[in-house]
Amino acid sequence: MSTPLSAAISHVGRIRTENQDSGYAGATLCFVADGMGGHAGGDVASAIVTRRAREADGGYDTPEAAAEALAEALREGNDALQQAMLEHPELTGMGTTGSGIIRVGDKMGIAHIGDSRIYRYRVGALEQISTDHTFVQKLVDAGRITREEAEHHPRRNVVMRVLGNVETHPEIDILVEQTLPGDRWLVCSDGLSSYVDEERIRAILAQGLDTPSTVQRLVNESLSRGAPDNVTVVMCDIDERRASAIEPTTVGSAAAPISYEAVEPERTSVSLGRLLLHPRQSRMQPAFEHFEPESEEFLQELLAEQRRMRRNRRVTWGVGAGLAIIGIVVLSAVFYNWTQDRYFVGVNDAGNVAIYQGIQQQIGPIVLATQVEETGIAITDLTPFNQRNVEQTLSAGSLESARAIVERLERSP
Repeated sequence: MSTPLSAAISHVGRIRTENQDSGYAGATLCFVADGMGGHAGGDVASAIVTRRAREADGGYDTPEAAAEALAEALREGNDALQQAMLEHPELTGMGTTGSGIIRVGDKMGIAHIGDSRIYRYRVGALEQISTDHTFVQKLVDAGRITREEAEHHPRRNVVMRVLGNVETHPEIDILVEQTLPGDRWLVCSDGLSSYVDEERIRAILAQGLDTPSTVQRLVNESLSRGAPDNVTVVMCDIDERRASAIEPTTVGSAAAPISYEAVEPERTSVSLGRLLLHPRQSRMQPAFEHFEPESEEFLQELLAEQRRMRRNRRVTWGVGAGLAIIGIVVLSAVFYNWTQDRYFVGVNDAGNVAIYQGIQQQIGPIVLATQVEETGIAITDLTPFNQRNVEQTLSAGSLESARAIVERLERSP
């Protein structure tokens, strides 16, 4: 019996209680989706998108056609997520990455969005083929920080592009890459890439074990390092001498029936220090916050902060303390401006549903939310389920989105 040349494994990890990753290894397609860790419905998001993506597993005339077919499947998955959030408001804010490769002859068609990764191992060298859609990758691309600095940056896990969440027209990377006999292609969630360095990944791939054993060893390596996140690894080996029929394999959330009822809504009010962090940084992290710098001025301010921190290490404590105060003031102003681009639906003092601008936090005497519209809907007129959601607040990325939430509440029986 010949050894299969693709394999997939997904593990919940050492800390999390549910697996919000999904993966697929098929005849031509290898795919991974990483549901946003702290979201209500992260598992639902990755499962929906993976099930759409695996429909693209098949033969194509060109790798360009294959890449476009996979990208279109991701767009359809995104539409399905938007529809699911309309039908199940408790899933509002769910999202997922999506990264996949489709083999066509001696080339790979690729579609990618998010921070899951696609690697190619060739003749002892490991190369990252995909580009992380993260805040720090933008800094690296602009030449403002090095890749080594990015690995330790406090905002290294802030994802800027995902499927679902608030993305109605997601921008998906599409590319075509050459592949040769002996290449090993790896698609993984950041449960592997964030905790196992690339040199160790390269060393495991270089051992020459068969495909399933290599995938298992990579997962075990993440587990041995604590595996704070779900870890999903899908791999394809290019070896014409051992070509064999491949039994498609689906792993993670997509391998089980999708359950909307099992998802509990989560509070959207989060501690100040966690607002800019990707949820995988903490077991207790609430719903995922999609964070994206909106101006060059904001980007420059963060870089200025970084330069100030470096200078502080070279001066006396007194000078350092002075600069720290300046940094806090500036960052406080930037943060306040950031909060005013956010909206949420909650209950006002009169017991009516209202739309607020800002976030539900207070720093000393400073209130970070102001009521901008009162709907006239009494909280007692809502169903018990919707009452609980509104009392816990429903976040929105814009005033229009907040009004849409109110309209759904009005239509809800």
